[in-house]
Order: sequence, then C-alpha cells, then structure tokens
Amino acid sequence: MSQSSRPVYLKLRDMIAAAIIEGRYGEGGMLPSVRAFAAEQGANPLTVAKAYQQFQIDGLVEVQRGVGMRVVPGAADKLRRVERARFIDREWPEIHARIRRLGIDPAELLGLTEH
Repeated sequence: MSQSSRPVYLKLRDMIAAAIIEGRYGEGGMLPSVRAFAAEQGANPLTVAKAYQQFQIDGLVEVQRGVGMRVVPGAADKLRRVERARFIDREWPEIHARIRRLGIDPAELLGLTEH
C-alpha cells in the first residue's frame, strides 16, 4: 500500500512513532493532547484519538486521567524493533527490487562511489 493511500490515522501513528523513537516524546514524557496534535496536523480530533488509542492498546503509552497520555519506559525500543521488522518485511523487498532494476551499485547508495 503506497504512503498516499494509507488511512490518515496510520500516517499520524507513524509520525508519533517516529517522534517517540527519535526522543521528541521521551519515555515518561507526555504526548500532546489530542486536540493540540489535531490542530497542529490539520486533522480531525477523532482521527488523532484513533491513532493514540492504538499506542494505548500496544502498551506504549498509559493514560493519566486529567493529565493525558504518558510514554511508558521501553516504548522507544519496542517501537524501533517493530518498525525495523516492518521495514525489512514490507518496504525493503520493494526498495531492493527497484535498486536492482535501476542498476544502482550499493556502494553508490552508501556514498562510496560517484554516480
């Protein structure tokens, strides 16, 4: 499924996951409120709530009543493992096939040779 055809809540989920992995939402830190994140992204709050709910189901955040959602310890490592497996299983085969089809030298991709 191409990135453009993915549901909005999954795109938002990927953005939040990346922010957790990169430490922008650190372990023990709070995610932005649903309304604030929706306004920032120009998204419907219900769509953001759906993305947030998946993090809760996956045990990556915990709800603190009246406060918001806190990133649990170990969330970044767990997300990194999941995202890495998803990349290797779903995205890499297509990328690898395209590299071969275009005749690109892997050393060129690593910046070791001139194109």
